[in-house]
Amino acid sequence: MPQIGSVFQRLLLITNGASKQQHLILSRRLIFLSGNKPNFFILGAPKCGTTALAEWLGAHPNILMSSYKEPHFFNTDDRRLVDTMEHYEHFFRGAGPQHRAIGEASVWYLSSAQAVPGILRYQPDARFIAMLRNPVDMAPALHAEMIFTGMENEGDFAKAWGLQEERRAGQMIPASCLVPRRLLYGEACLLGAQLDRLLALVPAKRVLTVLLDDLQRDARHQYLRVLSFLEVSDDGRSDFVVRNASKIRRWPFLIKLSHAITIVRHQLDIQGGLGLWRRIDALNRIERRRQSLSPTLKAQLKEYFAPDVMRLSRLLGINLGTWLA
Repeated sequence: MPQIGSVFQRLLLITNGASKQQHLILSRRLIFLSGNKPNFFILGAPKCGTTALAEWLGAHPNILMSSYKEPHFFNTDDRRLVDTMEHYEHFFRGAGPQHRAIGEASVWYLSSAQAVPGILRYQPDARFIAMLRNPVDMAPALHAEMIFTGMENEGDFAKAWGLQEERRAGQMIPASCLVPRRLLYGEACLLGAQLDRLLALVPAKRVLTVLLDDLQRDARHQYLRVLSFLEVSDDGRSDFVVRNASKIRRWPFLIKLSHAITIVRHQLDIQGGLGLWRRIDALNRIERRRQSLSPTLKAQLKEYFAPDVMRLSRLLGINLGTWLA
C-alpha cells in the first residue's frame, strides 16, 4: 500500500482541474486516509432521541458510527471510560472509503463546557447535531434515567429537584453516582444556554438542531434532514423505532455488576460475547409509564425554564411558547 503522504501528493496534483464534485470526493478520501477520524458528532442532549438517531444512522451503508455507544471522550468534565486517543480512534477502525460520514453520539457533550472545544482541536471542520426537547418533560425523564442507571437514589422527582442546591455543594450525593453534575437536573436541561455556547464556537452552517417533537411527528422527514446535513444519500429507510422508553430495574442490585462488567469490557476493548449477560440485562428492564407531575411542580419547572426556553426560541427562530403553556 502506498504511503499516505505520497497518496496525498498525487490527489493534490490532480485537483487543479477537478470539478466541485471531484473535489468533494477527494476531500472525503483524504479524511479517510488521514486516520478514520470522526467528522460529525451527535452531542445530545440526553433523553432527546439520540439513541434512535444513532441507530438509524449506523445502519446506513455510507455512515459509520462508533463501535462503542457514547464514548464520551471529549467531555473531560464528566466521566470518561476512554482516556487515550488511540483507544478512542479504535472505535472507528471499521471505516472504509464507502463511509462518507463517520460519527459518534455522546449525550453529555452538549452540556459540557469542555467537549466541543476539545472536538474542534481534534477535528476543526467537525459538524454537530444537537437534539432538543421541552425541558419540562426532559428533567423528569432524565431523573428516571439516572435511577435506572443507578446514579440516583431519590425515587421521587420532586424531592430530587429540591436537592439540587445541596448536591451542587457536594452534599447528598449517592455513593453510586460517579458524575454528580448529572443530578443537577435544572442545569442539565438548560438547552438554550447550551446551544448558545455551541453556536459561539461553531458556524451555524455546521450545526443541525432536531427537536424531539418533530422527530416523533415525522421521523422520516427529520432523518432526511440529517442525511442532507451529512451529505449522504437517502437509503430508503422507512422503519423508525423509538428507543429508550421509560423503564425501571426489576433487580436494582444488578446495576453495580453491570457497571463493573462494562468498565472491564471497555478497558480491554472486548467486542461481542456476553450474550447471557445481555439477556439477563434485558430481563432486568421493565418499561413503565412515567408518573405525571403535580400541577405545583409543573408550574415550578415552567417558571424555572421559561427564560431558557425563550432563549432557545430566539436561537432557533421559532416560537416554543407552547412548551410553557
